[in-house]
Amino acid sequence: MKKDLHPENYRLVAFKDMSNEKVFITRSCAPSKETITVDGVEYPVVKLEVSSYSHPFFTGKMKFVDTAGRVDKFRNKYKAHYEKVAANK
Repeated sequence: MKKDLHPENYRLVAFKDMSNEKVFITRSCAPSKETITVDGVEYPVVKLEVSSYSHPFFTGKMKFVDTAGRVDKFRNKYKAHYEKVAANK
């Protein structure tokens, strides 16, 4: 293995899919302030909105995920514009 190939903080990290609570552990240098205990071992945890456990490509199920309310924010931001367009029709 090449010398100094990986960062010094390269370690085992638990990634948690927040849409279905699945957890998988892999090596990473992703920063994390929180920890989680899996099988009696404590790992730093990185929370994900979508992973292979919940992505439609891997599950074969189409599912609309709007965790941040992006659609509502967009509609509220451009509400006046849409009303003007509808009134001119």
